[in-house]
Amino acid sequence: MEDDSKYSTAPAYCVTGATGYVGSWLVKSLLRRGCKVHAAVRDPAKSLRLLSTWNGGERLKLFRASLQDDGSYDEAVKGCDGVFHVAAPMQFDVHESTDECVHSNIIDPAVRGTVNLLKSCLKSKSVRRVVFTSSVSTITAKDSAGNWRDVVDESCHTPIDHVWKTKTSGWVYVLLKLLTEEAAFQFAREKGIHIVSVVSTTVGGPFLTSPVPSSIRVLLSPVTDEVDMFRILSAVNSRMGSVGVVHIEDVCNAHIFLMERAEAEGRYICCAESCPMSKMIRNLAKNYPQSNITRLADQENESVPAEISSKKLRDLGFSYKHGAEDIIRETVTACLDFGFLPPLAT
Repeated sequence: MEDDSKYSTAPAYCVTGATGYVGSWLVKSLLRRGCKVHAAVRDPAKSLRLLSTWNGGERLKLFRASLQDDGSYDEAVKGCDGVFHVAAPMQFDVHESTDECVHSNIIDPAVRGTVNLLKSCLKSKSVRRVVFTSSVSTITAKDSAGNWRDVVDESCHTPIDHVWKTKTSGWVYVLLKLLTEEAAFQFAREKGIHIVSVVSTTVGGPFLTSPVPSSIRVLLSPVTDEVDMFRILSAVNSRMGSVGVVHIEDVCNAHIFLMERAEAEGRYICCAESCPMSKMIRNLAKNYPQSNITRLADQENESVPAEISSKKLRDLGFSYKHGAEDIIRETVTACLDFGFLPPLAT
């Protein structure tokens, strides 16, 4: 059995959404660093396959919790130094539904759930910081006049009214992220909770989960011809002028870095590289050759109208291990190993 006596003074962290792509890898990363982890999940039985990959011994505890149940996170966050709020509904679009239904059935429960978690953090008396997982969907590279910005930073919010009006692919997820992050920061300001957020770009690389994570399906949609996923990728490219990408290892390291860095404040874009669609498709074609992908690359503009800037995070001292080529290569390899992509012809 693992000797945990040397970890008696190690920090303890709660991870919500621990069975998701980022959440599961974050649990693994924290355990590798010697931390104690409270993994909060809706159904512990569905976490059994992950237990062998986490390999946490006595430092890992599972807690059943749901964002929709008041107080259900009380035990999960008790005694923790910090909380990583990764859990979020992966709802992209709603067809044939009124705006009122979207609000009442999807958005309002997600906002209430985030506030419920923060209330549990207040009760704990031990949680000193919450790191919220946000998304590049909350950011736009276009200004109010519709012109491209030269540099996109944390202040370039996607206007909520524009999302409601246009309802481009993935619009429900955009609203979820915008409104839950806004509610989290407002509650934190009112109650004196220290919160920072990681504005993650599209995440790729290996994964621990089954099924294949949505972000990977979006990245690989030019290969797989998943129409809905490709629409989301195209919507991201249309809003940002490129596809910002980050490796799963780097985005988890950024979460931990911001948890531990005392001077961290506000929002931080986590983007290893702003990748033009043409470059991304050529990387896909290189690692998973298909003639139709090369044709797609030829249709894309080479220019990058805006840099998705991670300057604020880099200036704090964070550095990335993986660029776009690494991310695409490891994403394809992971999906070949998993059987999501058909084997390449030899």
